[in-house]
Amino acid sequence: MTTARHIVGLLKSHISGDEDHFLTIAMQMAAHEARQGHGKVAQELRELVDHAKRKKSAVKVVGSGPVPLAQPKGDLANLLTVRYSEVRLSSVVLPDETEARLRRTLLEQTQQNNLRVHGLVPRRKILLIGQPGSGKTMTAAALAGELHLPLFTIVLDGLISKFMGDTAGKLRLVFEAMKNTRGVYLFDEFDAIGSRRSSQNDVGEIRRVLNSFLQFLEQDDSESLVVAATNHPELLDPALFRRFDDVIEYGLPDENLLDRLLRARLAPFNTPNVAWRKAVTAAAGLSYAEAGRAADEAAKSAILNGGLKITTASLIAAIRERQESQQQV
Repeated sequence: MTTARHIVGLLKSHISGDEDHFLTIAMQMAAHEARQGHGKVAQELRELVDHAKRKKSAVKVVGSGPVPLAQPKGDLANLLTVRYSEVRLSSVVLPDETEARLRRTLLEQTQQNNLRVHGLVPRRKILLIGQPGSGKTMTAAALAGELHLPLFTIVLDGLISKFMGDTAGKLRLVFEAMKNTRGVYLFDEFDAIGSRRSSQNDVGEIRRVLNSFLQFLEQDDSESLVVAATNHPELLDPALFRRFDDVIEYGLPDENLLDRLLRARLAPFNTPNVAWRKAVTAAAGLSYAEAGRAADEAAKSAILNGGLKITTASLIAAIRERQESQQQV
């Protein structure tokens, strides 16, 4: 008879979505059955495990990334979107201090068992503040990619309800999902639910939502990483800042960062004759996202003109187009 320990292990690995551990325990069960003289059962278990591994390998070859272990179902399907990210922190151009703080979070996440043994809790609640296009959402994707965890994005349209009391109940579902399925949970445009309770436009429902969020965040002891991002930190209730382990501010890239971004984005192309200093000067004031779009436009222009050569003129023209577009917003 299979031991209760194996059954508990199977259930835990299934709930956490750890398929590799699930199959390992199944092989342990096969070995146990063989030792008990149940050769037929042991052989059947081994064949099932082998079949599962072959199927998993075949799917990985066809697909473009890890296979999602759990899709949001039921009410959660309208509250969360999920994907696996291939973004890595090295592909996000950030100030050294910001990158160091994010890598510290990653290190604490990967070493969380070691920290917990000593009674310490790893960083897992991060607030990102800064202008649009400064890299906040991409940072969340990079954290998920580095940790090989699914990136769950909270759908605000589904979360914020016109019916009194519904939103707090939906928030509870999201925090329960954090406990049941480890991942990176992104609350983008966070000011929509974290606005000051003293705001002149405040209504009772918004106060209840914020109070519920504060309570859920305070009580949350899951192993998931919570990332909140906002373009308007001035709208956030002061009580929120104390609930996060790290508050990281994002600004516009300086000349050094613009230079790194443009060079990295155009690295696959022929750029020996590009006057980088002129391009960087022209790009002053652009966000990370807008500078990246300008580089992409210059790259597309080169390809459509039958080559891979980037010229200073084409790059600066693309940058000026983004500058004009940004001024119209």
